[in-house]
Amino acid sequence: MARLTPSIKILIIFLLTFSPLFGVSQNSLSTHYKIFNTKTQKLASLDDIVRDMNKAGVLFFGEEHNDSTGHQLEYILLKKMTERYPDKTALSMEMFETDCQTVLNEYLAGLIRDKSFETDARVWPNYDDYRQLIEFAKENKLPVIAANAPSRYANMVNRLGLSSLQQLGVTGKSYLPPLPIDTATGLYLEKFDQIMGGHSAMPGMQMYQAQNLWDATMGWSIAKFIKTHRDYKIIQINGGFHSEEKLGAAAQLLHYDPKIRIINIAVYSDDNFINPDWSKFNKMGDYIILTDPKLPKTF
Repeated sequence: MARLTPSIKILIIFLLTFSPLFGVSQNSLSTHYKIFNTKTQKLASLDDIVRDMNKAGVLFFGEEHNDSTGHQLEYILLKKMTERYPDKTALSMEMFETDCQTVLNEYLAGLIRDKSFETDARVWPNYDDYRQLIEFAKENKLPVIAANAPSRYANMVNRLGLSSLQQLGVTGKSYLPPLPIDTATGLYLEKFDQIMGGHSAMPGMQMYQAQNLWDATMGWSIAKFIKTHRDYKIIQINGGFHSEEKLGAAAQLLHYDPKIRIINIAVYSDDNFINPDWSKFNKMGDYIILTDPKLPKTF
């Protein structure tokens, strides 16, 4: 018998978990998650979020990267956004880097094959978690923004600091926001310091500066798209820390475009997903989605 590759194993887990739900819809899936409006602390729905986007331009979806329920909700939400705002919906993703935008565009246009796309776009190891988003965008001709900074530059900042970006040539700088990049202080630094175990655990401030490079590039990538697509609704997919409390990439977007209104969703796998502990979640997003931790993770 042939050995199963990791991606095939992930697909099998996903199908075993969700295949009964595809034909039945969100109602069956909803037994494994709850959405709450944090302002009212009452239950909400994906349709409520989509309607709320009438008064906003960008929706941040802060995921846990291995949460199978969260990934399925991203897909459902993108479909609902497209239905409500036809020809005016775009997808933006942390999972693709700015220097891969041309490759991404070529794939969406049907010009290159899957294998070439996945190699040249340097897709994440868990790309199967995002494949349905890309295929939906391709089928429905949705723009997809490769939003994140090239990893080689984040690595450079982690070693040499933000000032090292000034040494890049014109092409390298074109993949990044205008230099110098603003480094957030205050609450965001405190949160980052906490998860890293304190200042003593960080080599100087370079690691935090690399985090700010990711955030600034995602914010700038979205703001740049908005300049030529002002009436679009954009759903931005990123790890939760990048947009919790509208900090990180969300704050950087407002730095580049103060007029844009954003809504943020924070998603957590939590044992008390039916009855949340509001002392943990009340500030994290306009909406929180709590998912059933008993379901299999994708990795």
